Amino acid sequence: MSSPLAIAAVTAVLRDLLNNGLIDHNITGSVGSNVDVSTLPPDIIPIDVGAVHTQLNLFMYQATPNAGWRNAALPSRDERGTRVTNPPLALDLHYLLTAYGASELHAEILLGYGMHLLHETPVLSRQAIRTALAGGTVPGTILPPAFQALAAADLADQVEQIKITPMTLSTEEMSKLWSAMQAHYRPTAAYHISVVLIEAQRATRNALPVLTRGARDPASGRERGVIATASLIPPYPLISDIELPNQQIAARLGDTLILHGHHLEGSNVVARFEHPRLAAPIDINIGNNINETQVSVVLPNNAAAQLAWPPGAWSVSVVLQRPGETETRSTNAAPLMLAPRLDIPASNAVRDAGTGAVTIALVFTPQVRPGQKVTLNAGGREAAPISFIAQTGSLSFRFPELAAGQQWLRLNVDGADSLLVNRAITPPAFDTSQRMNIPA
Repeated sequence: MSSPLAIAAVTAVLRDLLNNGLIDHNITGSVGSNVDVSTLPPDIIPIDVGAVHTQLNLFMYQATPNAGWRNAALPSRDERGTRVTNPPLALDLHYLLTAYGASELHAEILLGYGMHLLHETPVLSRQAIRTALAGGTVPGTILPPAFQALAAADLADQVEQIKITPMTLSTEEMSKLWSAMQAHYRPTAAYHISVVLIEAQRATRNALPVLTRGARDPASGRERGVIATASLIPPYPLISDIELPNQQIAARLGDTLILHGHHLEGSNVVARFEHPRLAAPIDINIGNNINETQVSVVLPNNAAAQLAWPPGAWSVSVVLQRPGETETRSTNAAPLMLAPRLDIPASNAVRDAGTGAVTIALVFTPQVRPGQKVTLNAGGREAAPISFIAQTGSLSFRFPELAAGQQWLRLNVDGADSLLVNRAITPPAFDTSQRMNIPA
């Protein structure tokens, strides 16, 4: 596959093709003047009397997705967001070949030779691409030195070769193009160049190839094959939903979670919790589970857990060994929001006598990490914390305006709100422990 330099590389190869062809056919002798091949936007090419040059101009006016390659290697990530493939960015390039003449018939002569050269070269050979790009460079310093050479585009090594196809543009389409470019029309031919494949070079994770479809019979050595079941329920473990205490909208450390699903019975059961800011998942060993439809797991709420479990968005899966099987299985990953718990008695609020601004020093668990998005809502007003560079369980928030008296507090970390509503009672009511007295 090619690098992002491939678009510029295609233009450079086409320019080289036209330039070499005009030299081979001695066009300079035919028109009696030097002939240039440029790749400039038509609106900056001089056309005033005395300033116009005899030249061919190749201008890429559009890049569109290639329909045939558009869905190749998709999806690129699994259900956990891990990159599994590098899908190529497949592009078709659209060019205008325009001829400019300093004298009569020069433009027609150049356009005829240019169209003939592209007609005789419907496919750019790999060797021609390597030769054309051997000394080409991107002008200026817009790219790092290691990538200035167009040879780094790897255009010659991509899976599909570059094909050149003439296009027919109607008078209306051509008029719109030249009007958009704010340039005076000159004899022009349109071309479609396909396909440029640009691919990222990132580490991916691929599954191992399938050795057998089911267990092998020890006597015959034949595969068991695919097992069909007369049921709409898949024959593998799966989590359908997570039940939180008192129908809460988020879990807190110390809560008991009930993971509902099917085929969840087995031994060596582990509840696996993953967070995007943690390098490794946190496993909670459950042991044996005899319930096919649910697994109960208790979140820890000690000093170590308050350091290790950041609030925010988590994913939960179950790893287990089902009865009669020797391999462990993993369920799908279900989303879980872990809410922070406010320690109002340990927090305080101070009002500046001069400006009237209120600064709230808030204590909470578990601790947040640098880079997490944290906001505090107090009395309907929201504020971001004073910047922090280390993991912490206390932050300060400054409110330019905040009324005195009892105000409800809600701390939001990466989309997870602290629980303001007490749903353990009927009907639900605001939790009075989530209020703070703001000084006058």
